[in-house]
Amino acid sequence: MSNVQNVQKVSVNKLKVSEKATPTWWLVFRRELTDLWIGGKAFNLVLIYSLLLGGMVYIYSFNTELSLIPPKEAVYEMLKNAMAVAMFVGLIIGADTFSGERDRATLESLLLTPANRRQIILGKFLAAFSIWPAAYVIAIPYHYVLAQGDAVLSPALFWGSVTGTVLVIGYTGVGMLVSFWSSTNKVSYFVALGIYAALLIPAELPGKSAGAAGQFLQWINPMAAVNHFLSKHLVNYRSVAEFWTWLLSSVVLAVVSMVVLLILGSGLRLEAGRGSKLWARLGRAIGLSVIVGLMAASLMLAPPAYAIQGEPDLAIAIDTEAKHVKTGDTVEFNTTVTNTAAQSSAPLIVAMNVINLDATGDVVDPEDWSPQRTQYIDSLGPGESAEQSWIINTILEGDFMVYMVLIPEPGSAETTSHPVASPGIHLTVDPFTRLNPGGVLPFAIGGPIVLLAITYFVYRRRRQQIDMGGSS
Repeated sequence: MSNVQNVQKVSVNKLKVSEKATPTWWLVFRRELTDLWIGGKAFNLVLIYSLLLGGMVYIYSFNTELSLIPPKEAVYEMLKNAMAVAMFVGLIIGADTFSGERDRATLESLLLTPANRRQIILGKFLAAFSIWPAAYVIAIPYHYVLAQGDAVLSPALFWGSVTGTVLVIGYTGVGMLVSFWSSTNKVSYFVALGIYAALLIPAELPGKSAGAAGQFLQWINPMAAVNHFLSKHLVNYRSVAEFWTWLLSSVVLAVVSMVVLLILGSGLRLEAGRGSKLWARLGRAIGLSVIVGLMAASLMLAPPAYAIQGEPDLAIAIDTEAKHVKTGDTVEFNTTVTNTAAQSSAPLIVAMNVINLDATGDVVDPEDWSPQRTQYIDSLGPGESAEQSWIINTILEGDFMVYMVLIPEPGSAETTSHPVASPGIHLTVDPFTRLNPGGVLPFAIGGPIVLLAITYFVYRRRRQQIDMGGSS
């Protein structure tokens, strides 16, 4: 422990000598970066990160049902989990920033440096954030092998880098704020893990929040909101313009955490930070005002109800009767909705259903078979028609019936409507393995091996430098 303290104090003395020529934040950044990477902590975390991603790819390739997941969904799942692990790493590194130095008794020597406290915080933040670019570069080959040449790879990597960067900034900032207020690492880690679990569980649990309150809770959760945006854009072919508001909570988290961290930076001290009662009351008032304002906005922006004037005559036709395909194939077809009534129709909903014709077979979840299971039509005038395009990814082998249901929107909570079913598509699906395990294994095993080799080289180089310093 004394050796660590001596190294930290020597680094601080160098910082004192060099601060006139070089900005303090840069000196702190270099010192923290050396401790994090040359010290081995960052390499260990990145190695574990690579092992987790490799394990996921390996499972995708050897599990029969998972190997048949369409490339878009496989890439989305990999991207979602890769960012979740990276956010956890950023939160943990941030949680060690100040409380860790308090435990190691090295914070005092740093605070004795005649340097701006905000620059110290900025340098520490940049060092903690440095793990994210390395982790994301490591994740790219895994996304590449799961994409299987699909066009989803480019937008996935772009939006993954953008949303991942914003989220990691926010989570690292939150971790540093927790560390700022914590006297020991034990307290800091405990609080950070609690925050991560509170935000992760709603984002990962199956199902969808219903109602305005449920949608609002999902929208204000940065992790859940970003996952929602990525799933709609990458998997369901929805445009960015439709769902860009789901990125606001992650941006707000990043900006607020950094602003608060820099504001509190001037009060960085040896003991855990304490805010004045004025700041605490002001923070609670601002938080309550933001929550109330956002809830009111979500209620005001709720879509208005439509009234149905009678029951219009509606028809739905389908352009395919039967298909004989293999598991992993993609089936495309079109439906046409026609209003044969003399008046305009109510808003319409077209929903897809998939039924297993074998009573002893597996139950079909349409969510796994198609990226878009419902489509909406505002209204159809007399004699007007609207065409919809659909995609089905065959996941299971067997005999299946695919049919569409046309649903007029009810006029009120006290009324109902009469759905109209389309003719069915008979799908006969033969078994076929789509993803070749032999093509995945090199990525699953090769990544960790390369990182182990780099880690070994860094440790050996460091050992040689220590031995040379001792001999001199």
